[in-house]
Amino acid sequence: MKAYIPARQFLTSWQQTVLKERPKAILVISGHWETKEPTVNVVDLNDTIYDFYNFPKPMYQIKYTPPGAPQLANRVKELLMENDFKHVHVDKKQGVDHGTWVPLMFMYPEADIPVCQLSVQTDRDGTYHYNMGKALAPLKEEGILIMGSGATTHNLGTIQPEGSPVPSWASEFDAWLKNALLEGRYEDVNHYDSRAPYGKKAHPRPDHFYPLHVAMGAAGDNAKAELLHHSWGNGSLSYASYRFTAAE
Repeated sequence: MKAYIPARQFLTSWQQTVLKERPKAILVISGHWETKEPTVNVVDLNDTIYDFYNFPKPMYQIKYTPPGAPQLANRVKELLMENDFKHVHVDKKQGVDHGTWVPLMFMYPEADIPVCQLSVQTDRDGTYHYNMGKALAPLKEEGILIMGSGATTHNLGTIQPEGSPVPSWASEFDAWLKNALLEGRYEDVNHYDSRAPYGKKAHPRPDHFYPLHVAMGAAGDNAKAELLHHSWGNGSLSYASYRFTAAE
């Protein structure tokens, strides 16, 4: 992510402008980790996973190895199983994929905060992932930063050179999502594939959208959404970033 890209500047300023209080640990729901059933990684030290192909060589030389968060992983498993997620697995080899380490290397470059990853299930729907988030709501009172890492729009078959104009379908979906979130229409977001304009084109696969549903649910009932950042890349990729806070 080049220095002039607005999304990088936003992430770099995270500790100064968004979250000044240091979290005890970070739970990342990554759109790059798909499993049949919910899975958390239980490791002492996270390895850097290079889960991409044909990128410039320097990308494969980046190291981001934060401590693991075994206690958090076990807490996540406990909360999910208490809320009707009957089968929750642990992975003792999984490190951090680039859905986690790319944003965190700018947000917390020291890599000294424990990190745990939680997978998504692409054969399930938005409501399932929203309920997963609701089960994890107690974590927000335990000093845990819950971060959904995906994309507002993610159709790699439509990307263009940097600086290309935003196609109308992408801007319409992006605007619909913004309005739905800020107006608290979370049920519409859970059913985005049938209620949003160009939902299937914005997300041919749901892997990069479901982290949003988990984060949305984790803020609790009647949570308030706030747009923190908005920019575009490669024509159709929206880097909109939202924060969800619990109702007062």
